[in-house]
Amino acid sequence: MEFKHEPVLLNEVLEWMNVQPDGVYCDGTLGGGGHSGAILKASGGTARLYGIDRDENAILAASERLKDYPGFTAIRGNFHDAKKLLEETGAEALDGALLDLGVSSPQLDTAERGFSYHEDAPLDMRMDQRQTMTAADFLNTADEREIMEVIRDYGEEKWAARIARIICEHRAEKPFATTFDLVHAVDAAIPKAVRRKDDGHPARRTFQAIRIAVNDELKPLEQALKDLTDCLKPGGRICVITFHSLEDRIVKRCFKTLENPCICPPKAPICTCGRKPVVKVLAGGAVAPSKEEIERNPRSRSAKLRVAEKRRTEA
Repeated sequence: MEFKHEPVLLNEVLEWMNVQPDGVYCDGTLGGGGHSGAILKASGGTARLYGIDRDENAILAASERLKDYPGFTAIRGNFHDAKKLLEETGAEALDGALLDLGVSSPQLDTAERGFSYHEDAPLDMRMDQRQTMTAADFLNTADEREIMEVIRDYGEEKWAARIARIICEHRAEKPFATTFDLVHAVDAAIPKAVRRKDDGHPARRTFQAIRIAVNDELKPLEQALKDLTDCLKPGGRICVITFHSLEDRIVKRCFKTLENPCICPPKAPICTCGRKPVVKVLAGGAVAPSKEEIERNPRSRSAKLRVAEKRRTEA
């Protein structure tokens, strides 16, 4: 698989990351190395950058792309384990960390990976091919309630209960094996009149939900953000790009908690809980892509960038 991916919000990331010569950085979602290459270039080629990805194809592509940067180190793993992976690699405290969440364009565009509802392919959806459970395995073994909750909670799909019931009916006749098996189940569950009015593909929310569940994308995210913040130097920054509201709410809530961790009653005259602010939230909230970027890369439309800076001294 050729791993070509246009990095989203690239100029904004470089601006808010405040890249420094000889800095130490972590790209927890390395992909094809687009963001990482830009960070290394902005440092004048003197930075050390640790790129983490669970996709072997991404590791291979980025390693080839960034082979001329002596400070680049690729690590195959999950950014949920970034703190442990960085410690094992001997990385120093970070000047900056980046997460570009969600599925990458090469994964979407490679039919056999099973992420896309546009082409018939094995129903896989694993970001890490070493993982045993595929999307087909999940749909063929999970009970109806679990499937419903995943589609409802991770896909924000109002037809989740009906889709889950149809999935269980279909698998009783023939186990799920391909992406079109799932598309056909969704089509059978959502009334035609509703499907005609849908702005996008009617299966997109269900595919998103199953992908998130198979790759366990959301449950460990908050702790991963806290761990990466721990890895920052005072003054270091963490930049996070999200693509849907579920991710964005987690990032927003986590940054808000790190900025104001006090749990004392609002009317308490003094703080007695002892919890001190860890970060300062920057950029005034979420940064959206420019109109020009959306026109050039429609997949950037839903992207949001949030930035936090680790406090230099205790507040």
